[in-house]
Amino acid sequence: MKSNIARGTVLALLLLAASAVAQDQDKPYKVVEGYKVDAFTMTGFRTWRAAACDRCHGANQEGMVGPSLINSLKTLTKEEFVKTVRDGRLEKGMVSFSTNEQVMKNIDALYAYLKGRSDGAITRARVEPMESGS
Repeated sequence: MKSNIARGTVLALLLLAASAVAQDQDKPYKVVEGYKVDAFTMTGFRTWRAAACDRCHGANQEGMVGPSLINSLKTLTKEEFVKTVRDGRLEKGMVSFSTNEQVMKNIDALYAYLKGRSDGAITRARVEPMESGS
């Protein structure tokens, strides 16, 4: 009887671990210590800075003239995010970035960075590259 309980416990733990790994694989970013990110996500941060998105959305993505991206990315799908960045929302003051080559080339990385911030996995607006062994 104890053997079956132990096997059941081990199986349950393995399933939980597999689920956690699967959830991590669904995330477009990798982060350790709350601010060290993979090269892809770092590209997103650099794109954020180069496009000066902080002028409207704030240095911490918490909103100013434009809305909080921390909150917005909790409900926006990736497709909605891409459409908004690409096409803009002129009625709300959001300009189109469709002609900004750096933004359009790195839009997936930009989404990864901002999604990590919105999810709370990236705890600081300013990130650093993670060490290659992480």
